[in-house]
Amino acid sequence: MSPSHRKPNTLLTHLGREPKKQHGAVNPPVYHASTILFEDVESLRAAKEIRMRPDAVTYGRMGTPTTMALQDSVAALEGGYAGIAVSSGLAAVTASIMSFVQAGDHVLMTDSVYGPARAFCDSTLAKFGVETTYYDPLIGSDIASLIRENTKIVFTESPGSQTFEVQDIPAIAEAAHAAGAAVLMDNTWGTPLYCKSFELGVDVSIHAGTKYIVGHSDAMLGIIVTSQAFYEKVRRGVMSLGHSAAPDDVFLGLRGFRTLSVRLEQHHKNGVALATWLQQRPEVARVMHPALPDDPGHELWKRDFSGACGLFGLVLHPVAQSAVDQMLNHLELYGMGYSWGGFESLIVPTDPRSIRTATDWNAQGPSLRIHAGLEDIDDLIADLEAGFERLNRAVAAE
Repeated sequence: MSPSHRKPNTLLTHLGREPKKQHGAVNPPVYHASTILFEDVESLRAAKEIRMRPDAVTYGRMGTPTTMALQDSVAALEGGYAGIAVSSGLAAVTASIMSFVQAGDHVLMTDSVYGPARAFCDSTLAKFGVETTYYDPLIGSDIASLIRENTKIVFTESPGSQTFEVQDIPAIAEAAHAAGAAVLMDNTWGTPLYCKSFELGVDVSIHAGTKYIVGHSDAMLGIIVTSQAFYEKVRRGVMSLGHSAAPDDVFLGLRGFRTLSVRLEQHHKNGVALATWLQQRPEVARVMHPALPDDPGHELWKRDFSGACGLFGLVLHPVAQSAVDQMLNHLELYGMGYSWGGFESLIVPTDPRSIRTATDWNAQGPSLRIHAGLEDIDDLIADLEAGFERLNRAVAAE
């Protein structure tokens, strides 16, 4: 199916499916494969020549028809050239970066980046002689002042992890490209449905498919989508590092892909409703959600995104951590666990100060991250309201 003239919901339903080629079955079969056999030695030799093609089936680690159904679907939805599936979101981040750099190179990394990505830069990249400079996520076109002759990539994440700053990706991309640097973006929050990263100037878009693409908190998956210019570079990098995605996890990614639109619509609705309600709470100093009209990043969000997911943050007024613990410990509908993007609501304490070096996080009170799931909004609000009552009782008892 040609995706050029189809609308997103149609693409989500039909991409990657060819029932006529699979005995009428609606879904692609799950190929469990390592060895791929060839009919003759000529075909075996030819496999080496075609293995970089997005549709080449030459060895299980390099992809099967199941893998390609997901890769092609995500890439087509986002507007990229081709996708590459790996075992996790962090694998997608690290393999993408490693594909561009070697000893002596320089990387620009947003200061609001996902914590494990920062740890990778500070440990693995540094060990191999690649220097990382962290920059203010709100720098925009002034990123040009930080780009050096040996800067190979500018890494972006919008909105930012834990603090949800919206970056001016087109301005950053223009400056980076003028200096010969590639732009990588962690687009997990926006998803390939709500943020068309390649239209913003991104060269490589990275997704923790574990989150909204899978959507059910039961599989680990990463998806890298590239422009045509950088596909072979990234594909070679992924191959040399030995990355691949497990077939059953790919199948769960395909299954989640079909319902991405309807799930995100409810995540968006619940997330905005919760964030708006939290703005009115006396215990809350600030809500960090770019879809709110008074959020500092709202105008950029309106320009670059067509919707919001369920993930956002908030800052409480100064209060003892023990009181916050009382609030969180007895919530009934909000699980406490890392990751997000599943059907269930989550809440965790955060500390942005621990993952900032280029910018200061000067909030006076403790911060929380909420993932708004698919539950009824009245029940979600009631559970948080009871939590605030426990917090206030704990404060009064001090």
